[in-house]
This record gives sequence, structure tokens and C-alpha cells, in this order.
Amino acid sequence: MPPRVLIVTGASRGIGAATARLAGARGYAVCVNYVRNRDAAEQVVRDIETAGGRAVAVAADVSREADVVRLFQTAAEALGPPCGLVNNAGILETQMRVDQMEAARLERVFQANVVGAFLCAREAVRHMSTKHGGAGGAIVNVSSVAARTGSPGEYVDYAASKAAIDAMTIGLAQEVALEGIRVNAVRPGFIYTDIHASGGEPNRVDRVKAFVPMRRGGMPAEVAAAILWLLSDEASFTTGAFIDVAGGR
Repeated sequence: MPPRVLIVTGASRGIGAATARLAGARGYAVCVNYVRNRDAAEQVVRDIETAGGRAVAVAADVSREADVVRLFQTAAEALGPPCGLVNNAGILETQMRVDQMEAARLERVFQANVVGAFLCAREAVRHMSTKHGGAGGAIVNVSSVAARTGSPGEYVDYAASKAAIDAMTIGLAQEVALEGIRVNAVRPGFIYTDIHASGGEPNRVDRVKAFVPMRRGGMPAEVAAAILWLLSDEASFTTGAFIDVAGGR
């Protein structure tokens, strides 16, 4: 039986790395995508291989169309035809109000978080859709609870980019429902990952966890578990759906 091949974007750290490791443990051959941190990505690959799985690290900037096409081609050549995509790669920038934001910042955020996700979803459909000769599969988009809350005073642009991911999830799920592909999303809340340092506040989760009904931040592994369920056959009748992994927020 050929291996189930999964592409995880932004998989060198945080939620992406946790997802890649869990997928490897559950029998997927994993393409670990990264942009710059080759050492971290290769460590994820080694962790998967040490546990008896198969993986490959592939550098690609998802905001660049040629990189995305190459990412999928490389994964298919190295591991086999993909049956799953986790659209996890994303960025945020320094906390600020909208009236301080410049166009260049907005372009960076939306290019990475929205255009990148669309390009990866497009390639996934081209590789997996029965309409294109594929065997079907599943896409899980990593959105954010920020898509519902708006992140005022901090990351309204990031929140808006994730709201776009929510809309894409709903529309694409319906578009490919008869082509063997399910499309769902997880919406993490305050999770302990390195991304908060990009916003200028590495300890942000500890500051805001009091606003979470469960009074704690989440761990990347908790989000990864939800992602793996959505990828699995246990979610065979689930598409266009969202799982909030946010402690009740």
C-alpha cells in the first residue's frame, strides 16, 4: 500500500512542527516545508525518521507562486502523490493600530497568509482532485480565533487575513466536495509558539490567558491533534467545518 503523503507548510516550528511529527507517528510520509530555518526543519525530519517514519524537508516561500509549484512537485517526487495539505504557514508583524499600518506591511501579511494559502490549496486540488486524475484527499487550513475577535489594537491585519482563510475554507469545500477532497479549518486561540515574538511580545500568551475560560494557553500538540482528526477518515463526512482550539474563547 503506498504511503499517505502529507504536505505541511511552515513546519519547522510551532503548530506546523507538532503537526508534522504527529502525522509521521500516525503513518504519513511528511513533507516538512520551511522558508529559512533549515536546521529546525531537518530536526523535524530526523524526529520523524527516528520514530520510524518518512519525511523530507523542502524550502519554499508559499507567497511565491513558483516556489509553491516546486514544493508540490518535489514532495510528489520524493514521497509520492500527496493526499493531504496542512495550510499552516503564516506571519504576523509588530503589534500596532490600523492607523499606524503602512501598505507594505499589509501586502506582506496578506501575501503570505492569504495568497500563499490560496496557492497551496490550488496546487493541492490540482494534485488530489478526481477531476484532475487524483485520488482525493483533505486540506486543513490553520486559521485563528482572531478571525472572530478582530485582534483590536494589536493585529487587525492578521485577523483579517485569517477571516479570509475562513471564507476560502467554506467556498473551496463546496467547490471540490464532489472531487474527493474535504476542506476544513482549525482556529487556534492563544497557543505557546514562537510567532508571538514576531509581534514583539514573546510572553503574550501568559499576559492574555486570564481572558480564556480555561485560564491557560494551549500547546501546539493540542492543535495538531485536531488537525490530524480532520485529515483522517474519522472526519469523512466533515467538510467546510471549523474546530476552535482555544480553551473556550
